[in-house]
Amino acid sequence: MENLTLFNMNKALIRLSLLLFFMSSCENKPETVHQIDLELYQKAYDIFKEQSIDSRRFKYDEVIHLVKDRKGIFETVEIGQSVQKKAVYQMTTGKGSTKVLLWSQMHGNESTATMALFDLMNFLEGSADEFDTIRSKILQNLQVRIIPMVNPDGMDLWIRRNALSIDLNRDAVALSSPEAKILKQARDSFEPAFGFNLHDQQTYYNVNQTNKPATISVLAPAFNYQTEVNEVRKKAMQVIIGMDEALQKMIPGQVGKYNDAFEPRAFGDNFQKWGTSTILIESGGLINDPEKQEIRKLNFLAILHALLLIADESYRDYVLDDYYTIPDNDLKLMDLLIKNIALEKEGMTYRTDIGIKRREVDTSYDYYVNGAIDDIGDLSVFYGYEEIDATDMKVVEGKVFPTYFENMDNLTHERVTELLRAGYLAVKVKHVTTESSLHKLPIQVLNQTYELATNISLGATANFFLQKDDQLKYAVINGYLINLESVSMNDFKMKIY
Repeated sequence: MENLTLFNMNKALIRLSLLLFFMSSCENKPETVHQIDLELYQKAYDIFKEQSIDSRRFKYDEVIHLVKDRKGIFETVEIGQSVQKKAVYQMTTGKGSTKVLLWSQMHGNESTATMALFDLMNFLEGSADEFDTIRSKILQNLQVRIIPMVNPDGMDLWIRRNALSIDLNRDAVALSSPEAKILKQARDSFEPAFGFNLHDQQTYYNVNQTNKPATISVLAPAFNYQTEVNEVRKKAMQVIIGMDEALQKMIPGQVGKYNDAFEPRAFGDNFQKWGTSTILIESGGLINDPEKQEIRKLNFLAILHALLLIADESYRDYVLDDYYTIPDNDLKLMDLLIKNIALEKEGMTYRTDIGIKRREVDTSYDYYVNGAIDDIGDLSVFYGYEEIDATDMKVVEGKVFPTYFENMDNLTHERVTELLRAGYLAVKVKHVTTESSLHKLPIQVLNQTYELATNISLGATANFFLQKDDQLKYAVINGYLINLESVSMNDFKMKIY
């Protein structure tokens, strides 16, 4: 019995020694995955940002020189042509054994990451500065290949699809379009270990059960209907965990996880299936960033950090469970949410919520916004970029100013403010040219014959006033909320009707 007790004690001591050794090893483990120098990354962005691009809508011919005329460390090769015979290029740099492919603007009207890729290329071409250490880590350990504009025809038309009206991200298997064939061949000839599939998503995505926009959404796409995790997908998930760690320092609570339902026709899902650890980045919305210049910077910082994680393989230290703690996306955001407003219709008064979305409408040379009522009812599960509790307010129909203005020059800030406060939400202008058919004023501008509808109904343009205690407090003009106490001249995107 004594011998057995002594044996059990020795066994317990051995277990304790092993536990203490393991704990000591963990404590001494270098914390490579948590070394995030955001200040250095942001400084790099400020220096190497491509200054010739300052808005998200740009044409192929306006930026192709940033591809074709690039000298130095990048090898630029034409790898095919679009439906409308525009050249598609790939650009390669780096001496490492790990291959990374980044592609953007597969959807023509999704350009945020394209801007960030130009910034990244500028950064990688730099030398003899404080960024040489991180730049060298990338270029010595990775071979980086970039296809900045997969869909140049859709880019020029500012549409999602290509010139054949095919969604390239549903053409990875059928390969009906030349651009899909180009991307498939680019993947097969390079056989990258990692791929970055770069997109934009609707600004109405929010982080699940929060009022925060999903400014950046991430995903390691599934490779089968069971959404299983193999070694290829696991690596993508680990890189995403590291990206999220960095992004949370910049936009806390504003990173969502995209739906991972398997889409057998999509490139991201098939890249994963074909053996490339694929990271999806979707650029969503951010308040006061309509041209997505701040989100462009977030793309640059996140991609740069991800490349460093891959270059030193520190992504391997992340625990896979942390991927699943990234909250899911939801689609519960409005541009403007008016809560608890009293409405009258069919002889009855009722209290409800109004949700308004401002959607872009293209012109031949620009775009304007149509701010329409998207929903009416109990919108308590929705959120707004702007929200107002209208419990003590009522809707007042706006008026059209009866006297014509000769031209737009007569509509000064002071005059527009005066008209709004007097209950006029629209004015008429005699002389309007095609070139001046858009404007940036916080008031509706009409030509001589157009009649403005002001009814509150689903799909109707949102034009009305909110009144409290017999005083107009707010104007809602084309879906924009305007505080009448201090009328700002923001960059409104309006059309003359």
